[in-house]
Amino acid sequence: MTTFDNREQAFETKYAHDEEMQFKAQARCNKMLGLWAARLLGKTGADAEAYARDVIKSDFEEAGFEDVLRKVSGDLDGLASPEDVREKRAALLPEAKAQILNSMP
Repeated sequence: MTTFDNREQAFETKYAHDEEMQFKAQARCNKMLGLWAARLLGKTGADAEAYARDVIKSDFEEAGFEDVLRKVSGDLDGLASPEDVREKRAALLPEAKAQILNSMP
């Protein structure tokens, strides 16, 4: 392999790693958002964990955050506005990213 090939492979590996970390951070953020919403809904324990998993799954409906926003806002129905949900997610995302980075070996 040439130096160029090695460099290209390194960039591709870094890109794949960065994408994986972003995916994990988004999933962690969605879980945290789901647990927050579960508390507002009065869910605890296994029910809260199950709800958080449903929130994570809702993110696979379409690209972006709108699918999660629709689910959580719809479920909260008056307990929190869509703007509240967006603000909470914005606050949780840096925390989720930090948790992912800190959990790396």
